Amino acid sequence: MSEVAVVVACQRDGAGGSPTAVLDDAPFTDEERCRIPATLGTSHAVFLRPTGNERRRPAYKLRFFTAQGELPACGHGTVAALAVLAEREGGDHDYYAALRTSQRNFDGRACRNGDGVTASFDAGPVSLRNTGGPELRSVIGGLGLSEDAVAGDACVASIGRPRLLLPIRSRAALDELIPDLTLLRAACDGYGLLGCYAYSPPDRHGRAAARMFAPSIGVPEDIANANSTACLAAHAAGFGIHRLAVDMGDHLGSPSTITATAHRDRTGHRIRVGGQATIVRTVMR
Repeated sequence: MSEVAVVVACQRDGAGGSPTAVLDDAPFTDEERCRIPATLGTSHAVFLRPTGNERRRPAYKLRFFTAQGELPACGHGTVAALAVLAEREGGDHDYYAALRTSQRNFDGRACRNGDGVTASFDAGPVSLRNTGGPELRSVIGGLGLSEDAVAGDACVASIGRPRLLLPIRSRAALDELIPDLTLLRAACDGYGLLGCYAYSPPDRHGRAAARMFAPSIGVPEDIANANSTACLAAHAAGFGIHRLAVDMGDHLGSPSTITATAHRDRTGHRIRVGGQATIVRTVMR
């Protein structure tokens, strides 16, 4: 029997958030790992494996699964994992961990915030490239949009896997999106994209809204997508915006907010992304 924590990650004002399953890894098959999200009513599951200590911090390997298979990274899943680890090991102090995925090592931290936890992590390097032509037309066609609905330059951003960042002229227009998921999946599969992160341009305070569609990985629409928000933060930093708060999940009845900050070092812009999380229940499986 394994204890599974169901965590709502990236909440807004203590409500909403993306339900995520977090549990210690074991000799599961990948098929068994894929069944856990559907069994518990979450979009993702995160599996934790302790690997000792690094830099005087507890170290963990993270693996992320949806019903469709394994992902190389999951931002809100990382926030959920940090909430669970902080609850187990952090006590009343801020919690720091060395985290590892199949692709990279990075740091995470969490602190208690009332009944929940505020967690953040180093998102790692983000690559950006311009897009247009057939690639852009194919994706916006899957969203049921015309090109004049795009509010600025779209780009493809990668933080492990590429996804299209698509600026939409307003929050109202973003709310009205009704994608054809079959067409959108075909477009994303055809161009090797994880999905499309459609967003309203940030205001002068760095507030924005977004919707993430990723039918190719079994997530028609994501309640909260921290890694795509980190990608947007890297893109926005090029325009002098260094702090974002992005609202998601309203269309799905689960309001969420992801925060991201950008600062420059010798390697370019470094992004830190995170949000609030609460463990809502634990179950035995």
